[in-house]
Amino acid sequence: MENEKEKNALNREHRVSVKTLWTTVIVAAVVSVVLAWAGLRLFGYHAPHRVSLEGASGEGASEETQLWTCGMHPWIITEEPGLCPICGMELVPKKSDAAPQAASGERSIAYWRAPMDPMEIYDAPGKSKMGMDLVPVYEDELVGGVDIRIDPVVEQNMGIRTTRVEKGSLVHTIRTYGHITYDETRTAQVAPKVDGWFGRLYVDFTGEIVEAGQPLYEIYSPQLLAAQEEYLTAFRNARRMGGASRELLASARRRLSYFDVAETEIQAIESAGEVKKFVMIRSPFKGVVTHKNALEGGFVKAGTTVYTVADLTRVWVEAHIFEYELEWVAEGQEAVMTLPYRPGKTYRGKVAYVYPYLQRKTRDVVIRLEFPNPDLDLKPEMYADVRIKTSGKGEGLIIPNESVIRSGERNVVFVAKGDGRFIPRETVLGMSLDGDRIQVLTGLAANETVVTSGQFMLDSESKLKEAVRKMMPRGKPSAPSEPESKGDADFFEGMETPPASDDPFFEDME
Repeated sequence: MENEKEKNALNREHRVSVKTLWTTVIVAAVVSVVLAWAGLRLFGYHAPHRVSLEGASGEGASEETQLWTCGMHPWIITEEPGLCPICGMELVPKKSDAAPQAASGERSIAYWRAPMDPMEIYDAPGKSKMGMDLVPVYEDELVGGVDIRIDPVVEQNMGIRTTRVEKGSLVHTIRTYGHITYDETRTAQVAPKVDGWFGRLYVDFTGEIVEAGQPLYEIYSPQLLAAQEEYLTAFRNARRMGGASRELLASARRRLSYFDVAETEIQAIESAGEVKKFVMIRSPFKGVVTHKNALEGGFVKAGTTVYTVADLTRVWVEAHIFEYELEWVAEGQEAVMTLPYRPGKTYRGKVAYVYPYLQRKTRDVVIRLEFPNPDLDLKPEMYADVRIKTSGKGEGLIIPNESVIRSGERNVVFVAKGDGRFIPRETVLGMSLDGDRIQVLTGLAANETVVTSGQFMLDSESKLKEAVRKMMPRGKPSAPSEPESKGDADFFEGMETPPASDDPFFEDME
């Protein structure tokens, strides 16, 4: 009996110890949670489900809640002022990013375009060139990111400058290089028609300027001797008999002329009444001797080039352009050329021919320019700086080149809508123009205002706001409830009752 009493006393003491232990654990957990919650509240942290974003609250939202954010960590957004839990800075009021909409709720029209040609853009409704009704292009169809609002003071500090989208003629000047060469249509070779030996050379060095009819060289040839004998015989017979002998005389005369014997030489043979051992060959036209292949006493075969004569009063310039510039160049366009050795002097010519193939190694196209050269200032093989003034077909939209942000995949331009509101637009660009400007094919309309300075800061702000929006929860936020002020009893609801068990060890713990 006494043993049973001692056993019951030990069981009661053990149960009291277990209950005391459970109470200590529960109290410690409660104190830890309360201290953690108080610390977060002290540093300004609030649960995300209490954040309310303008434009993300759904249709049922009736009021806008003033939000607070950190200037260094914009993803920290709360409904109450306080300190940033990351850097400890004071939170600042967050401005609304919601874009103003028309009172009627209609979509905003950016511009009007032709239904058959998206590059035919107008700033007002009407008819296209084909007589079709213009179709509207809405603002939300062109936005390439998140539209933003900038305070006027901040806008001034950012140095934002704007300009109007102009519509005008497309003028582009191609700047390239070229080299001067001979005009192939004014270049000729002098070659004998018979085999023979050179006598005296009247032009004995390369580069000498010759006139038309000027003596070049003398040649001895048995064929020329026979032709002279035949001509003198016909000439004497014609003087004695006349009639049919004149036909033979004319035939003998043509034979000498076919051997490049000048008319003055034929008359000299008639006057002398005897054949000449060496016959003089004269230059057929005026030019510069660019090649000489003759020595006195040397033998020459018929058809061998003895002299090459080029007329340099007009020269060619072979200029090189890239493939993408090919469509802008056409025959007859004006070209201006300058030379390094004649600074300040310009030469004016025109595009004479565009070669129908590309250079294999350089992958460019050669175009031929023609320039007059009366003073022979332009020397073949000189390098020259060339400018060709081109113009596109019709008119187009023009903006400064600096207003475009190029990412490699798309070209973005910021459009100023007034009141500090800016919208990024994705555009399709055309040809580069003079004055550091560029053509816009689609994405903008005439007389719209685009940003030319400070657009990179606007782009960063747009991307930052877009990233913050993606981090925020979508849909209507839950209504503000009492702070995480659930009582300790509610927080530990169900925790005071130990799990059910058949073990008699827990039978008296309640």
